[in-house]
Amino acid sequence: MIDLKTPAYRRASFALALGSFLIFCNLYLFQPMLPLMVETFSATATEVNWLLAASTLALALTLVPWAVGSEVIGRRQVMLLSLFLLPVVGLLMLAAEDLVWLSIGRALMGASLAGFAAVAVAYMAEEFTPRALVVAVGGYISANSLGGIVGRLAGGFVADHWGWQTAVIGMAGFSLLVAVIVWRLLPPQQHFVASKGQLGMHTRSVFQHFRQPVLRYAMLIGGVNFALFVNLYTVMGFRLVAAPYLIPVSLASMIFLCYLGGSVTAKLSGRWTLSYNPVTGMLLGTTISMAGMWVAAWESIPAMLTGLMLISSGAFFTHSLAYAWVSQKATQAKATATALYLVHYYAGGSLGGFFLVACWEYWGWSGVLAGGSVLYVVLYLLAFRLIGVSQHVAPIGEETVHPAQGNSHSA
Repeated sequence: MIDLKTPAYRRASFALALGSFLIFCNLYLFQPMLPLMVETFSATATEVNWLLAASTLALALTLVPWAVGSEVIGRRQVMLLSLFLLPVVGLLMLAAEDLVWLSIGRALMGASLAGFAAVAVAYMAEEFTPRALVVAVGGYISANSLGGIVGRLAGGFVADHWGWQTAVIGMAGFSLLVAVIVWRLLPPQQHFVASKGQLGMHTRSVFQHFRQPVLRYAMLIGGVNFALFVNLYTVMGFRLVAAPYLIPVSLASMIFLCYLGGSVTAKLSGRWTLSYNPVTGMLLGTTISMAGMWVAAWESIPAMLTGLMLISSGAFFTHSLAYAWVSQKATQAKATATALYLVHYYAGGSLGGFFLVACWEYWGWSGVLAGGSVLYVVLYLLAFRLIGVSQHVAPIGEETVHPAQGNSHSA
């Protein structure tokens, strides 16, 4: 097993973090462009929200098929195929002539991204020691945050000055470069045995995971948490480009630098898990994130930025803990379990976008506060319920991960 502070750990963790960085660059490239797309396509905020929602929803819907496929052909092969599809799909989007076709292209992008996202943590769970796993997951999700920052900044600045097409071309070239690097660095799997001819058994594992409350509630926490996090940023972008601020899209995209708070707390989440209960950490992250939403309500740019920093810090802390929890507590078909977590995560982001953007369109930030508060209450209820059902589950740091755990049918 790959352990901390070894050359194999450094190569594998860097390759996985780099791939994660690229996934989120592509996923969120269009988010800062949404106010610009309102003018480009003469559409409403809810309509252009499909450019983000289509990719996250398609990602959610294709995670499980990718994960099930990886049980047969292997995690590494799936991750590399996913990465090499990105530049191809990116260039295909340039042929889009209207919002509908561009949204379809974004959906194809989401489906391509899903391959890497579905199985990366399962790869770590099978190849890394338990202590290396919780630290590596924190670094992996920290790279999510950095990728989200860079993708959004690139999308906002490039689209504002040279158009969305130029932003897409640049990201396609960068995607090809990163895919080649990951291909060269990521070690072959040593603890995975393909389960050919057993797709039915892997499909049934989906329902087995749903029947485990200790997994189900963590998945729901991930979905509601992401519904709040990503869409509070979206409505803040609309708020800043509107009166009385009238900030250009290129400058408004700078709010995504507040993701750096999430980069720090995602990394710290692994250390928290080694010493404290992960579910109490989820409650802590939820509290920090909710406080950020209320701080951002003040009509002051510094207050808004402080609020966004708190939102990202709390949300990424919660996400990191819930994601690692699912990967550890699943006793079989780990790739399917982590994929199901991400199904909830990205489906929550898609549906939450239409909810919070509608709150913004009809009632402004006061509507966002009301709608967001309802979702935070749901998060608290889910976390307390998870505490209740996990009383007899061993702490994550004490579990032993057997090499065959990622695929129980090969044992």
